[in-house]
Amino acid sequence: MKENEQIVNKIVEGIQERKGKNIVIVNLNKLNEAPCSYFVICEGDSNVHVNAIATSIKDYVREQIKLKPYATDGFENCQWIAMDYGQIIVHVFQRETRAFYDIEHLWSDADLKKLEDIL
Repeated sequence: MKENEQIVNKIVEGIQERKGKNIVIVNLNKLNEAPCSYFVICEGDSNVHVNAIATSIKDYVREQIKLKPYATDGFENCQWIAMDYGQIIVHVFQRETRAFYDIEHLWSDADLKKLEDIL
């Protein structure tokens, strides 16, 4: 099994490749009831942008470390795309949808790492 941190790094690179915004890595390892080890959360400006970010993640991770997601959901409307990499779940949102669900607040007792946007 690939190291989770390496997978997270490649996911982030895939997001940055398509100028995904407001990237947050949620480290859930110290929480007993966590559904996985990490969430990687980001947002795009439109349906097209969200789709491009999620597609970039999938392609980049597959090309770089030969790993495919176990499942994906949300490509139909591109408001919120979820990608399951086992112990890592990726959430690619549109801004309004992200604000509504506010996942970071739900897991605020975890370690949150906010990354600077790439211009």
